[in-house]
Amino acid sequence: MRIDLEPRPARSLAVDVAAPILALAAAILIGGVVVWLLGKSPTRAFSVYFVEPLLEGWSLQELAVKACPLALIAIGLSYCFRANLWNIGAEGQFVMGGLLGGWLAVATHNGAMQGALGGWWIMPAMLALGVIGGALYALVPALLRVWLGVSEILTSLMLVYVAELALDYVARGPLRDPKGFNFPQSVTFDDVARLPFLAEGERLHLGVLFALVALAVSAFVFARTLFGFEVRLVGEAPRAARFAGFSDKRLTLAVFAISGALAGLAGIAEVAGQIGQLQPKISPGYGFTAIIVAFLGRLSPFGILVASLVLALTYIGGEAAQVALKLPNDMTRAFQGVLLMCVLMADVATRYRVRIRLGAAP
Repeated sequence: MRIDLEPRPARSLAVDVAAPILALAAAILIGGVVVWLLGKSPTRAFSVYFVEPLLEGWSLQELAVKACPLALIAIGLSYCFRANLWNIGAEGQFVMGGLLGGWLAVATHNGAMQGALGGWWIMPAMLALGVIGGALYALVPALLRVWLGVSEILTSLMLVYVAELALDYVARGPLRDPKGFNFPQSVTFDDVARLPFLAEGERLHLGVLFALVALAVSAFVFARTLFGFEVRLVGEAPRAARFAGFSDKRLTLAVFAISGALAGLAGIAEVAGQIGQLQPKISPGYGFTAIIVAFLGRLSPFGILVASLVLALTYIGGEAAQVALKLPNDMTRAFQGVLLMCVLMADVATRYRVRIRLGAAP
């Protein structure tokens, strides 16, 4: 007996839409069983994780703030994934964007380097450095793949740890606040080096608008431009793309640069918006969680928007569950991992059908 996976001749739009929803439901069911085995109420856990954060104004703002980096990173990853390229190192690109942009905020602290121009240029320059830092860091695995044929999965993933160690070093060493009582953190950024909040006394900052703009622009690119068609064609039919004159090497560099740039923008938006200083750790794992967001959203901008809100809800719900139910914080990451597995299994089920062949294998 042999079990084969055969591509489905046709795929239903309804099934494609239902698959991630069913995957989320399956992940919640599995999570409920784990909570029950820990001696807690699954119903209460579901309420704390997914319902109560939606009932308060401050938690809704926090939901949007946490969804911002997830959406930015995930929409960048969708360029790579649509082209059948695997950028697994968005976490490192996020960190490098935050580090490079945050360096300028530290260097211009208390009016340094401002000169006659004043401080108006600092925030745009920080954003530009964040984008450049993320893009250049993403180009490293892209160039290694194009020039040497090295797997971008391994190189992009390993570079995450290099970026994290670099941030840890500068936060504890060269950029550490000399008046910070030896805490491993930089000085607090000046007001000119902080992203403005959308309303006085609120949590929402300008980075939320960056995410919405990136999603809208990407929707247009994928639907209406030759570049979007090229990305899709190279991913689905690389031989046909080469026959049509598209360069897969050039496209590899382009999509990795876009992906890294958006991850770097998310990084500097997080540092200049939420945190306000450089610390040894600036991400709870946004770069890896964004992979789940991209697939849960079916690599479409609208789907990514919805999925980023769902995954942001798990962060907020996980923090609440620590307090209300005394559940470990690792439950959030475990749930996200289970969700990724459910999404991938649902994706396989929609693309392939199982054939059981009786008789001896050839």
